[in-house]
Amino acid sequence: MLQLKNITYIPEGDKDANPVLQDINLTLERNRFYVITGPNGGGKSSLAKIIMGIYQPTSGKIFFEGQDITELSITERASLGIGYAFQQPPRFKGITVEELLRLSTRKNGQSSDGNGAGCNFLYDVGLCPKDYEQREVNASLSGGELKRIEIASLLSRNCRLAIFDEPEAGIDLWSFSRLTEIFTNLKKKDGTCTVIISHQERILALADEVIVLAEGQVKEKGDKEDLLDGIINRCDCRKDCVERA
Repeated sequence: MLQLKNITYIPEGDKDANPVLQDINLTLERNRFYVITGPNGGGKSSLAKIIMGIYQPTSGKIFFEGQDITELSITERASLGIGYAFQQPPRFKGITVEELLRLSTRKNGQSSDGNGAGCNFLYDVGLCPKDYEQREVNASLSGGELKRIEIASLLSRNCRLAIFDEPEAGIDLWSFSRLTEIFTNLKKKDGTCTVIISHQERILALADEVIVLAEGQVKEKGDKEDLLDGIINRCDCRKDCVERA
């Protein structure tokens, strides 16, 4: 479904800096659930933004369903069915939650008659529709609330390729349990590809394949059964907890 060929990324105006991403080659297949993990600063979010078109690669090519999308805009990629949920969601002053979800369902070709558009998706991420549909997507919402609303928006689009950047950040335990149910159901959806950036063990356990990204390069890629124990055992904070136990 998605191919990244020799992707290197150096931020504009900083040509002497070390590459944020260097010579990335990846193929993501339809009907697969991928989790990208690795140390902070390893290039995970940059890779997601390269796929979405927020960043442009310094070199290399990106293909989606066989089409070269390297030069396509964010809007053009979204129209092809690629969606991205930010690690830190944007705010939209003057737009209500219901209006945002209605725009998302309209992009998906669904009815937007105003009768509670996206209601079920809000419930799925642990938000009561009656409490949130008429609220503005602005600074009055907490980071965790914004995160859940953005995830609901992405789910309502029914993307062919959906990318979630640390969806667990700022999410309470009950809502996180709901999220893992959502992602489990996404795995059953035919014809789609899901990519999640996460360090969370319960999300890693959902993966068909795990991709370890560090120092701007793919260090490991394979079935979770082969990689998960090694990833968990390398976690410094986990080792510290074991030592103190």
